[in-house]
Amino acid sequence: MPFINVKTNVRLSEEKKQEIGNKLSEAISILPGKSYHYLMTAVEDNVSMMFHRDSENNIAMVEVKLFGKSTRQAYENLTRAICDIMSKDAGVDGKYCYVKFSEVEHWGFDGSLF
Repeated sequence: MPFINVKTNVRLSEEKKQEIGNKLSEAISILPGKSYHYLMTAVEDNVSMMFHRDSENNIAMVEVKLFGKSTRQAYENLTRAICDIMSKDAGVDGKYCYVKFSEVEHWGFDGSLF
C-alpha cells in the first residue's frame, strides 16, 4: 500500500508528470513485497520551495509512505532510484532532492483496514 508524493518547484508538463509516476511505479518494487498494483502517486509541480535559502535551483521533496516496514538497504536503493528519476525527468540534482520514508501501521482501503 505505498503512496509516493512528489513536490517540486520545477514546472512539468502533464506528460512528464505521468512519466515520473510511471517510473516511480517501476521503482517501488525495489522494496520487498511492494509493487505498482497498489501504488498511488501524486506529482505536484511548480510548488514554491526553498533549499539553503535558495529558490533558484530545481528542488524536490519526495515522500514515500508504506504499510509495514522495509530494510535500510532497500530504502537506500529506492532513494537512489528516486533521485535518479528526479534528475533525469525533472532536472533536480540529487543534492536538492530529499526523500522521506514513513512506515504506517494502520492503512485503510476499500472500507476496511489491512
